[in-house]
Amino acid sequence: MSVDTAETATRPDPPPIPSRRASHLVMLVTLVGVLAALILLGFFVGSGSFSISEVWHALLGQGDATTLEVIRNNRVPRTLLAVLVGAALGAAGAIMQSLTRNPLADPGILGVNSGAYFAMVVGAVVFGITTTSGYLWFAMAGAFLAATIVYFVGSRGVSGASPEKLVLTGVAAGSIFSGVGFGLTMIDPKSFDTIRSWQVGTLDGRGWEEVTIVWLPICLGCLVSMLLIPYLNGLALGDDRARSLGIPVGRVRAAGFVIVTVLCGAATAAIGPITFVGLMVPQTVRLLFGPDNRWLLPMSVIVGPIVLVGSDLLARVITPSELPVGMVTAFIGAPVLIALVRRKGAET
Repeated sequence: MSVDTAETATRPDPPPIPSRRASHLVMLVTLVGVLAALILLGFFVGSGSFSISEVWHALLGQGDATTLEVIRNNRVPRTLLAVLVGAALGAAGAIMQSLTRNPLADPGILGVNSGAYFAMVVGAVVFGITTTSGYLWFAMAGAFLAATIVYFVGSRGVSGASPEKLVLTGVAAGSIFSGVGFGLTMIDPKSFDTIRSWQVGTLDGRGWEEVTIVWLPICLGCLVSMLLIPYLNGLALGDDRARSLGIPVGRVRAAGFVIVTVLCGAATAAIGPITFVGLMVPQTVRLLFGPDNRWLLPMSVIVGPIVLVGSDLLARVITPSELPVGMVTAFIGAPVLIALVRRKGAET
């Protein structure tokens, strides 16, 4: 027996390579831990100079009135609202990309958020709506209108609902909705004062009222979306093959667009139009977990809050006066979109 053969025979077996499922579970636990840490950090970071002990006691319901007001009625609901809106936009983006088989699809890019904002402006200018509960229904109607128009126009022609056509149609529709909405606020100063905090997307000044109103539609929308997972995986194979597998393509798309409408409408009613989160989140999850919607959609519900809570923390500390969170997500999302387009161009 040669020396090499003897060494090979006595060499211990290499450690087993962990399965993909095990690695996914490890990443899942890690992401949940990151989200929990960011939520806790959101309670401790913000305007006002409070020590860690003061914040902790305020969370337990102890301390002076000022500390309790800032911590329990400002930072806590603001952070929880960021979690809810991030989950809504992450899930909506994943559903939209799966329904259209377009990795560049996003509720913001496809004009859904702009449609919700436009409807909110109409509610404020024409009907005098001033409450989040009133905005919620208008925002959902506007989101559904925008999604319907974009998909109907973008699917016309021989090539059907191609990614390029849907993106171009969405950008055009979003620009029209945003422009008309902004014009309406300019001719009505009272409505402008009412709606201006929603125009760029901000969590500043949001409290328990917004959380109380939107948590139910967002949570229900995220839970119901999980029922679409097997159908979304079937749609990834193409409409004809999905039909051959017994998937009701039309009804699945209709249900998906209704869910996206509810999620985007509630998110926009709460803090205003937020762009790029619905694009960034599914793309990040797809890189980590792959294209299987059994992982893509649930993980988007976790990564979405990570992105939005993290952006809100940056918005609080990046300048002496807090930036709107929508501005931070735009700064982050624009380079991501450019990178995705360049990557897609390099592959084709």
